[in-house]
Amino acid sequence: MISEAERRGQAYLFKLRLTKRVKRVLERAMRDHDWCNAGAGWQGKHGKVRLMGWSRQRRVVLLRRRLDGVMITQPQADGQLALGFVEIDEEHQEAWEYAVLVTSLEAEVRTIGQLYRDRGDCENSFDELKNHWGWGGFTTHDLTRCRIMARIVALIFNWWNLFVRLADPDHHREAITSRPLLLQAIGRQTNHAGRTTVTITSAHGERGRARRALTCIAAFFATLRETAEQLTDLDRWYRILSRAVVKYLKGRQLDPPRRLPAA
Repeated sequence: MISEAERRGQAYLFKLRLTKRVKRVLERAMRDHDWCNAGAGWQGKHGKVRLMGWSRQRRVVLLRRRLDGVMITQPQADGQLALGFVEIDEEHQEAWEYAVLVTSLEAEVRTIGQLYRDRGDCENSFDELKNHWGWGGFTTHDLTRCRIMARIVALIFNWWNLFVRLADPDHHREAITSRPLLLQAIGRQTNHAGRTTVTITSAHGERGRARRALTCIAAFFATLRETAEQLTDLDRWYRILSRAVVKYLKGRQLDPPRRLPAA
């Protein structure tokens, strides 16, 4: 992949597996004193390495972060630590987490580190889709059915995230925790004097949080309902979106795009 990217003149940034040769580079670098600030608690420095199968040396960025209060397990029979991403400085009794990035970019260490952290944030959504929503669990020889199921899962994923954002606009809540909190409850609908009431009973240990979240969502839709008749379906949808992503809009209201005039 690296060779093909270089052949096409495409910039790349990859994280290397911690093979023996990569670990030797890290061990030598750990003794140096020219580590600089790489942001978010990380330190970094430039280096060069040529791994087996590579045609030449390539630029790498070494990253490390000191871990505080980490309990390290005893080495296993094969000499590997149970926490394989942690390196122990025997002299100073410090625990370090480290990573090695190979890149064609000429940016400084801090920029490279932030670029890779941003890449990791993007990948989290795909990890959640596959492992929490089963996006990769439906396969068949019929490509059309696979595409339909993939779109259905992606649509439900988007709807659920917007629903949870209405309750907590400041944070992204993964499905593995938000679904048990907000879905695993018993609902009972009663009708009296022309009024319909839905009573939700939750057995979750943090049902207080669930109650506050659902109350917040209900209050928002109650407010929206007061002006719903004056709005189009698209206007109502944009009001909901504005509420869900208010953190990024900084209080600004989303407006539906203007339609092109009829020809």
